[in-house]
Amino acid sequence: MPEEFPFTQCETPSEKADSNSVQPYPPLNILYQDEHIVAIDKPPGLLVHRSPIDRHETRFAVQTLRDQLNKHVFPAHRLDRPTSGVLLFSFDSKTAALLGQQLMNKQVQKQYHAIVRGYVKHSGLIDYALKYRYDKIADKHKRPQQAPQQATTVYESLANYELPFAVGKYETARYSLVKLLPSTGRKHQLRRHMVHIRHPILGDTTHGDGKQNKFLQTHFSFQNLALSCTQMGFYHPITGKWLSVFVRMHSEMQRVLDAWQEYQV
Repeated sequence: MPEEFPFTQCETPSEKADSNSVQPYPPLNILYQDEHIVAIDKPPGLLVHRSPIDRHETRFAVQTLRDQLNKHVFPAHRLDRPTSGVLLFSFDSKTAALLGQQLMNKQVQKQYHAIVRGYVKHSGLIDYALKYRYDKIADKHKRPQQAPQQATTVYESLANYELPFAVGKYETARYSLVKLLPSTGRKHQLRRHMVHIRHPILGDTTHGDGKQNKFLQTHFSFQNLALSCTQMGFYHPITGKWLSVFVRMHSEMQRVLDAWQEYQV
C-alpha cells in the first residue's frame, strides 16, 4: 500500500490522450458522488495518474474519471496500480487537501480484503516499522530517509482453504482470506507486513511467493494482486458528517474464492 498524502494535481484537457490512438477505458463504477467529492471502484491494473515509471501508459483513473464526468478531478489519496477498490477524489484542490489532511492525521478508516498464502487462524496487530523504498525514477528528487517509519496493521482471519495440489515443497496448498485494517499508509505497507508474518498476498510480484503466483495463474487464471480496498470511512470535508463508502472485493478475487468453496476448512 502506498504512502498516503494529499494530491492537488489534475489532468487538463490539453493532457488528454489522442482519441484516435487509444481506446476509451470502460466507465468507472461510481460508488458515491455529491457536489464536492466522488468515490470510484478502481479496477486492478489502472494507474491513478501519470507516472514516470510507466511512461508508455495512456490510461489513468484521473483522466478516465474526468472524461466520464466532464469535470476536473483531484485524487485525495492513491492506490497501487495492482490494487483495486475504493478511490476517493474531489472536484477542487482545496477539498482534496482537506481529505489529504485527514489521511495524514489518521482520521480515515480503511479496510482491505486480501487472499494470502498459508493458514491465518487468528487476529492480531502487526507493529513493524518500514523503511521507505526508493525508486530510481519516481523518487529521484526525494531526500534519502534513513530511519524506518512506524507502520501498524490489524489483521483478522475470515476463512481458510486447503487445496489438494502440491505447490513447492508442500503437499497441499493452503490459503486464507483476511481483513486488513492499516492505521498508517506506508509504501506497499500491507504487502510488506503480510510478508513479515510469512503470509504473502497472492499475486504480489514484488514481495510475494513466485511459486504460488504461478500456481494461481496456471490453475485458476488469476493474474491480479489479491488485494482490494473494500471500505473507506472519513469526515465529509464540507459537511463534517461521517461517511463510509463500501464496495465488494474485486470480482476476480471472488471468482477464485467461489472455486475454492469445497476446499474451505
